Amino acid sequence: MTKINKHMKMSELVETNYHLLSILSRLQMDGSFSERSVEDMCARYGLDADTFVLICSVYSSRNFKPTEDELRSCSISDILRYLHSSHNYYINSALSRLSPTIEQLIEPATKVQQKVIRCFFDNYKDELIKHFNYEEEIAIPYVQKLLAGHRPGDFSMSIFKENHSNIEESLSDLKNLIMNSLPLECDGMLRIEVLSNLFHLQEDLEHHTYIEDFILVPLVEILEGHNPSPVYVASPTGGSDSGETLSDREKEVLAEVAHGYLNKEIADRLNISINTVITHRKNITRKTGIKTTPGLTVYAILNGLVDIGSFE
Repeated sequence: MTKINKHMKMSELVETNYHLLSILSRLQMDGSFSERSVEDMCARYGLDADTFVLICSVYSSRNFKPTEDELRSCSISDILRYLHSSHNYYINSALSRLSPTIEQLIEPATKVQQKVIRCFFDNYKDELIKHFNYEEEIAIPYVQKLLAGHRPGDFSMSIFKENHSNIEESLSDLKNLIMNSLPLECDGMLRIEVLSNLFHLQEDLEHHTYIEDFILVPLVEILEGHNPSPVYVASPTGGSDSGETLSDREKEVLAEVAHGYLNKEIADRLNISINTVITHRKNITRKTGIKTTPGLTVYAILNGLVDIGSFE
């Protein structure tokens, strides 16, 4: 794969990975490349070229790991600019496009199935908005104050890391629910379209999170006077073992999980050990590809393992 650098033509950069067009769009860089280099295009839009190349490198290679020199050459302000524009993209573009196609996809499903998928997607949107609001209202202003020479005493990057939740798990669960648990009456080609958008969004969010955790955080830790956190290399997102079906006991455990019982309570109700419950739960997650309790609840409803009426 061609190594991205600021001296190559912008058109050549896009040729290496057309998904980078989304990054250009978020940063309000138009497609009038002409013969301009990446460095020239960045200067035209007031962006630091080294920072832009670093962002593009993260999106272009799952195994990319920046050197300390590459990190230190970054503009923190431009990283913040990218993060802010990406937040707007996810909420106002990516999720907005998904909503109507999901509604169209689930139209042939039963009212109960429509309800649980719709609620799960709406809850995910709320989770994502809450996640981004925390960054926009607390984390980003803190970094901006540091850059301005102020040192707020009520926040730090260590607090940010502690509160930085995983925003891909619920999306992964939604992907698996649509792929494996919707009725066959749902349009197959539309299902592929929705899944394609979900896979793309999930991958995009993984890159976004990498930039926050392993580029922004180390840079701000240097500003704070600390040693930067070690750089992390993202691993591929695991899928489900779709060839395996749940055993009868696993279905029983899943039904108990869906009703909100804890592991000890499930063990008592089914007269099995807590270690057996934990093993069953690991197998359920491995086989379904679903990690969150809300996702498992929706899976249980869609597959007739529990009655939605029992939750009301």
